[in-house]
Amino acid sequence: MRRSNRRLPLLMAPALTTVLLTLHPGAALAAGPTAQAGGFYVDPDSSAQQWVNANRGDGRAPAIQASIANVPMARWFGNWSGAVGTATGTYTRAAAAAGKRPILVAYNIPDRDICAGQSGGGAGSAAEYRNWIAAFAAGIGNRSAVVVLEPDSLGDESCMSPAQISERNALLNGAVAQFKAKAPNAWVYLDAGNPAWLSADTMARHLAAAGVAGAHGFSLNVSNYLTTGENVAYGNAVNAALRSAKGFTKPFVVDTSRNGNGSNGAWCNPAGRRIGTTPAWGGGAEMLLWIKVPGESDGNCGVGAGSTAGQFLPEVAYKMIYGY
Repeated sequence: MRRSNRRLPLLMAPALTTVLLTLHPGAALAAGPTAQAGGFYVDPDSSAQQWVNANRGDGRAPAIQASIANVPMARWFGNWSGAVGTATGTYTRAAAAAGKRPILVAYNIPDRDICAGQSGGGAGSAAEYRNWIAAFAAGIGNRSAVVVLEPDSLGDESCMSPAQISERNALLNGAVAQFKAKAPNAWVYLDAGNPAWLSADTMARHLAAAGVAGAHGFSLNVSNYLTTGENVAYGNAVNAALRSAKGFTKPFVVDTSRNGNGSNGAWCNPAGRRIGTTPAWGGGAEMLLWIKVPGESDGNCGVGAGSTAGQFLPEVAYKMIYGY
């Protein structure tokens, strides 16, 4: 990616950014770290913000507002999103109107989370998914966006049959093609799990089979806790394997939303975790992003016992701010 070193007068920069967005919706994504540092969209309807809005008198609310709800992070779309093309269109239009880049997650692959089961579900058939992802991409249209495609889908094959794996790869290849055709200014990152899941060589093979050659890149550590350094080393190793086997490499992004204290080896609501580096360019990866919302449960486990995956837990969020 090119990084511009040109400094603009402060009064001219906002106007130029508006012009760039008007002439080419993807231009701001390529404008470099100075433009991008504050350029991600803050979801005004995140689960953290909804909780704060409903609990202004709670003593935890100011910290959750400042340290979580005010931070740009991804909005996840699945079978709860209604007409998904309308949903992604509404969201990306709002971000474009604010002059920001939204981060979206597509999370509706059939047999989603098939092995762990905490976030099970997804589209009911391959045909249903093909229609859903086509609508997802069409809703974005020509607007700029960052899209993380199907977390866990390539690390979660240990309990799948060869036929299921083949179908999943076909669906992911098709999804990448839909974004290229219908959302050309979206940067699509095919999810590649995390360093504790599969070897870099194995993940490189999975990525290649799923169509990463046509995607912008791959994502790491989504909803996990491993340190940024561990993920950067893993991402570089995956790229080395891709280069050796396929002759190309890809940019990668790291989910830093909950990795401030690293991992204790558990993946499902472990205690003592902490929020990590807020979204930024670089840090060893192409971008550091908040993809999982801190405070949202991983499922009925750990410090989230009794909750469901995706449920916002204010006490967990509050403790994650301070790392205890």
